[in-house]
Amino acid sequence: MNNLIASIKYLVKYFENFGFEGIKFLLKKKFSGSGIISIKPPDVKHPVLLRRNTSDVETFDQIFLYKEYDINTSFQPKVILDCGANIGLAAVYFKNKYPDAKVISIEPEQSNFDQLKKNTAGYQDVYPVQYGIWNRSANLVIEEDNKLGEWGFTVKEVEYTNDHTIKGVSLADLMTEFGLTGIDILKIDIEGSEKELFDSNFEQWLPLTKVLIIELHDRTRWGSSKSFFKALVNYDFSITHRGENIICCMNKLSVI
Repeated sequence: MNNLIASIKYLVKYFENFGFEGIKFLLKKKFSGSGIISIKPPDVKHPVLLRRNTSDVETFDQIFLYKEYDINTSFQPKVILDCGANIGLAAVYFKNKYPDAKVISIEPEQSNFDQLKKNTAGYQDVYPVQYGIWNRSANLVIEEDNKLGEWGFTVKEVEYTNDHTIKGVSLADLMTEFGLTGIDILKIDIEGSEKELFDSNFEQWLPLTKVLIIELHDRTRWGSSKSFFKALVNYDFSITHRGENIICCMNKLSVI
């Protein structure tokens, strides 16, 4: 009975947010077999493409159904970094909410990156890059957790390079590459690599960040939360929560 009630509430929420388009999407999700399904949320320019029987739909729900990135800032963001971009849904959300912003989407895993490029192809000033986020330049390899699906890829540093290694970059590297002097919104969902990211070299970019949205993954890499809060305490951020995310804002600004 509880499962039935939950399913009905889910269906109603889809209808409230997406109308009959949402109901058609849920039917395609259930009955269309494998492959790609699409949905066009209200106020979004282009349909988003999701891989059926993957974690793509759960990611879509977090962003467009439960609106976990729905923050209102006291300023108009111009530079957004999407670290751990997955298939580009956060980039699509931010670009439609802030159409004048430059969005840089960083995703290391190949199949996610391919889908990221498809989902952002219709937008100008969205830049997909296939890097891994780290605290310095490094060589990384991807490790897959089969329990977590397409959003469960982690990386580790190695000393060699081959066809399977990817480029690890720091946020300071990215700022230099794209000629950035600051970051208006920094979204971080990097499956435990926040441990390394906030261990060192954060002084080069953290004080230049206005709003930070982060999901911590101690379940993936022990010490991620400790590393993050140890770095954050050096700066004047206020903290709130939305869903699985911690939202940090420089205190001279405000977010709702």
